Amino acid sequence: MSKRVFLKPVKEARVLSGHPWVFQSDIDRAEKDVVNGDVVSVISARGRPLGQAVYNSKSLITLRMLTTGDERVTPELIKSRVVTAVSLRRQLGDMNACRLINAEADGLPAVIVDKFSDVLSVQILSLGMAGFQNEIIETLIQELQPKGIWERNDVPVRELEGMKQQTGLLYGEVPERVEIIENGLKMLVDVKGGQKTGYFLDQKENRAALKPYCKGARVLDICTHTGSFALHAAMYGAREVTAVDISEHALACAWENAQLNKFSQVNFVLANAFDYLRDKSDRGEKYDLIVLDPPAFAKNKASLPGAVKGYKEINLRAMKMLDTGGILVTCSCSQNMVPDLFQKTILEASRDARVTIQQLEWRGAGKDHPSLPASGETHYLKCGIFRVLR
Repeated sequence: MSKRVFLKPVKEARVLSGHPWVFQSDIDRAEKDVVNGDVVSVISARGRPLGQAVYNSKSLITLRMLTTGDERVTPELIKSRVVTAVSLRRQLGDMNACRLINAEADGLPAVIVDKFSDVLSVQILSLGMAGFQNEIIETLIQELQPKGIWERNDVPVRELEGMKQQTGLLYGEVPERVEIIENGLKMLVDVKGGQKTGYFLDQKENRAALKPYCKGARVLDICTHTGSFALHAAMYGAREVTAVDISEHALACAWENAQLNKFSQVNFVLANAFDYLRDKSDRGEKYDLIVLDPPAFAKNKASLPGAVKGYKEINLRAMKMLDTGGILVTCSCSQNMVPDLFQKTILEASRDARVTIQQLEWRGAGKDHPSLPASGETHYLKCGIFRVLR
């Protein structure tokens, strides 16, 4: 019989709605023999079996649901979910560079796997799911026969789970740079040392959405990282592109990518995004297309008020530098910056900039990053495309 964890009265509502997380504050008690990392049966206060989950009392997300009702968690179940996740990406038709496993949305909580050509980058950020690492890796090898698999568990949240941060080779061999093809563009990915798993695949479809706005345009890309938005703009016919980032390492990678694609119209600038936007808007600089893709400003709810101010500031400055008909592509990957609040912030920025904005598109992460309707946290990426009118 599985070890059991009991919820407080009425706290089963979140689980029954389909949300995969149970917080520490929702738990009444765990049986004495329950150990962190165990798969446990989750029981409502009235004794109703709600499903099975991985358990960790050290984490605020104490239970991560894997099944509902009486369905049990087995190694075979984990393997089947890996296969199911891979089959979706095959169906989507772009296996060169894609997210293979997107955590909770693929029924494998806190497990991230990205595919870069024939190399896989893996993160497992939950103690309980780390117990299934062998099954996950074995199934990935059987399904994909990759050249190599690299572990990118250098994420601070692992320490909150009671695990060490670590990176290294899990299978085969992995080069220093992996070349991928994204929307027809060549990009070099630093799987071993790049941010997150090496590259931000969630913006792939949003980068492709730039195409109608780039021909002959003067483009500014803020927080370019390794140049993905900037180089897409160049590929789609921009006459001049300025790509700004505060990281020398990221800009060096971006320059390599520009050389790889033989683009000469892209200029890279090492600068703080806020300072650069303030300086250029004060000088009256004008662009046809501006992309804002900053890192998450709101790491938690406590930092949200400051994040709202930050998002408003950069959007206001960008709008001031766009003439009538200019295009603003503005993004937020802050989970705590919910879509309604982000849209409200953009609207307030437009009022302060004394412009009218037309919303052309409201986008999220690509289809290889599925989300769960029951879990707002999985809708973390927002990407709005607006036309500025004066």
